[in-house]
Amino acid sequence: MSTLVDTPTLTRAEWTAAATAHAERADALTAEHRARASRAEKHPVEDFLFTYYSYKPAILRRWHPGPDVVLEAAQERAGWRWYRPEGSSTRVDAERFRTERGSLYRGVVNLLRATLHRPAQFGCFGLHEWAMAYRSRDVRHAVPLRLGHDGTDAVVDAHDLRCTHFDAFRFFTPDAVPRNRTPLSRDDQIAHEQPGCLHAGMDVYKWAVKLGPLVPGPLLLDAFDLARDIRTLDMEASPYDLSAWGYSAVTIETAEGKAEYVARQRALSERGQVLRGAVIDAVTSGDDTPGGADFLPSRSVL
Repeated sequence: MSTLVDTPTLTRAEWTAAATAHAERADALTAEHRARASRAEKHPVEDFLFTYYSYKPAILRRWHPGPDVVLEAAQERAGWRWYRPEGSSTRVDAERFRTERGSLYRGVVNLLRATLHRPAQFGCFGLHEWAMAYRSRDVRHAVPLRLGHDGTDAVVDAHDLRCTHFDAFRFFTPDAVPRNRTPLSRDDQIAHEQPGCLHAGMDVYKWAVKLGPLVPGPLLLDAFDLARDIRTLDMEASPYDLSAWGYSAVTIETAEGKAEYVARQRALSERGQVLRGAVIDAVTSGDDTPGGADFLPSRSVL
């Protein structure tokens, strides 16, 4: 057990102001999605962050200070899960979270660490979405293919598939699976995850949600903001024609398109690395327990 020194303390006025500002920022980030949902309208790009990840906008509104921060006059939070009352004050009970959610905590932290310290790769050109439509008439999105089925297949045929992210690879069509440079499985995900991957960058948001009260509010919203920007490039570089939704194609089948993709991919990767490191630092604050660098996240965690 670690000894905390100079524990940060927020007055009630300070932490309630932070929580209010957080909720307002969250509402702004999700306003368009919530408006569409009220009209039962679908969006092929932005719905992904609420359907694939299955996290509702309300999750983003809940502000946490992170570990080692005392909230004064916060009796109403004393009953929140993984909070600990200290008189009229409360703080996140990080030790209890790490104990009760130990497999998740260690697995996510080790996956983030492995990704953080691995060299980024930038040669995939977003072909995972193309591989999900390869030689199939049953595509994942109810959106026209920009080059048609035959043209989409031809792009895959002309390229080397270099996907490193299992949760993209698992949606490859049967004909695309053996074309990937490296066979991927859930069991070896921690060995292949790398920071140039768009989906690994989006997943920083997923991990921030799963680590709940250990993640300070601003980091959670920054991770969501990054995931939304990554999703935009992900679909602009896909085989789908999204012009009806106001998106311009990144034509990765051309030299110019590849250059644009890699430039944007690098910038997003750099943002992801900063957030990945910040999440690790925040959630491990005060944790003296050895993590075990080879700990493999369980299927339930991922």
